[in-house]
Amino acid sequence: MSVEGGEIALTLDDVSKAYAGTLAVRQATFHVRKGAVNVLVGENGAGKSTLMKIIAGVEQPTLGRILLDGKPVRFPTVADAVSQGIGMVFQELNLFGNLSVAENIFAGRELVRGPRGIDHREQQRRAGELMARLQSRIDPSAPVEDLRVGQQQLVEIAKAMSQKARILIMDEPTSALSAAEVEVLFRVIADLKRQGVAIVYISHRLEELIRIGDYITVLRDGRVTGQDTIRNVDTHWIVRQMIGRDAKDFAKDVGHRIGEIVLKADNIVLPRMTGDLAVDHVSLDVRAGEVLGIYGLMGAGRSELLDCIMGRQRLAAGTVSLCGKSINELDTTDRIGRGIALIPEDRQREGQVGIMSIAENLTMASLKRFVRGIHIVRRAERDAVTETVKDLTIKVVDPRLPVSSLSGGNQQKVVIGKALLTGPKVLLMDEPSRGIDVGAKADVFRIMRKLAAEGLGIIFVTSDLEEVMALSDRIAVMSNGKVTAMLDRKEATEAKIVAAAAAGHGPARVSQSLSEEVSA
Repeated sequence: MSVEGGEIALTLDDVSKAYAGTLAVRQATFHVRKGAVNVLVGENGAGKSTLMKIIAGVEQPTLGRILLDGKPVRFPTVADAVSQGIGMVFQELNLFGNLSVAENIFAGRELVRGPRGIDHREQQRRAGELMARLQSRIDPSAPVEDLRVGQQQLVEIAKAMSQKARILIMDEPTSALSAAEVEVLFRVIADLKRQGVAIVYISHRLEELIRIGDYITVLRDGRVTGQDTIRNVDTHWIVRQMIGRDAKDFAKDVGHRIGEIVLKADNIVLPRMTGDLAVDHVSLDVRAGEVLGIYGLMGAGRSELLDCIMGRQRLAAGTVSLCGKSINELDTTDRIGRGIALIPEDRQREGQVGIMSIAENLTMASLKRFVRGIHIVRRAERDAVTETVKDLTIKVVDPRLPVSSLSGGNQQKVVIGKALLTGPKVLLMDEPSRGIDVGAKADVFRIMRKLAAEGLGIIFVTSDLEEVMALSDRIAVMSNGKVTAMLDRKEATEAKIVAAAAAGHGPARVSQSLSEEVSA
């Protein structure tokens, strides 16, 4: 399956990687070419991130070798890889929330000025240049924890760019970016290619790979199943190599009946620090067995609305009622107890504890179910874990392993399982398909439909137009903190949804948003 092409900068030659007796990568050969975008694609758990961690010095190959400019090398540590010009943008954000943007970009490589220590002014200046290159107005002195997820992802990209790497690995770099931010990143990548930088690019957005890639390598179950130049392939070829057949259909309905209103949010308001409103007098409801999709452009207030319903925003005003009973307390634990559960957008920081086991993550929010007196009944807890793993088809070797050992798609299922074990009546899901592959997406979407058929009310936020149209019984469109349209699935069209999402942004922004979203 060799593919002719440009000059090779790095090769993983017949590499295998074993974890606790399980082969994550099996005799994989992967070439990284200079001045090109080298796409690596596969389902969650296929071995992509493992290969990238080997290149970046995070992991060592069990078998095989690494060739850099044709010569065998070893990267015992990340610092060794960095010293050879290898940089990486990790899929899961790897930032210090209490440090500024500039401090994060130069963490571990601080700029110093002799005995006076760190040159904070110069770090902020250079950070500002990097953010300007990414056409972002993020303040280099702003604490990272105050930034939304998409902005944090730009900081990760800026951090990798600051290393001036000759091989730059990008693992899901666009998963939290808006359409406009993606366009800027693609222009930056084109500039890096002209400078001879070798880009390794991982994404689950197949059309994106076709557009930006030069060469493609497909993994399935740790093996390379296909290699070619991008001009010779299409999305159907990629999916067949990934899963052994054509794309899975996640849009099929599971027959279900929609019942009475289970949750009602009335006149929800959330002020921003800047003085305007992140959520501007929003009212909506969801019924038992209904999937309500919330669609909008980045910054529309979608995630903030879910936070208000969940009791995570102390400054929020308005009323939330569950099964006809008003919930006044702004307390997340109380709302979980009453029957509301949230799947957060950032699963790594807000949905799980990476150093804890899969089992502990699944039951951490529902431990009181298993308590008798002052003791946890471990058998009951184990039975619940086993049942959840089976029901959600979580690929687990041993539930005692750290949750961080799982692929992104299986981690997402663990976060869903944790929420379901609390026995919710309403499930709030914020970008449930972010950063997971087509197969894992199909599984998550089937889970959503199955839960709706069982009578659960589901509110989910997405920036994917196809998803919101395929999965929703009704669609609420948000713009500038307001609900600008509420559409039944029978009357919803792409044009109506995108026009409502762009409402309030001005004529130029409406035109830009329409073209970006419809072409996405």
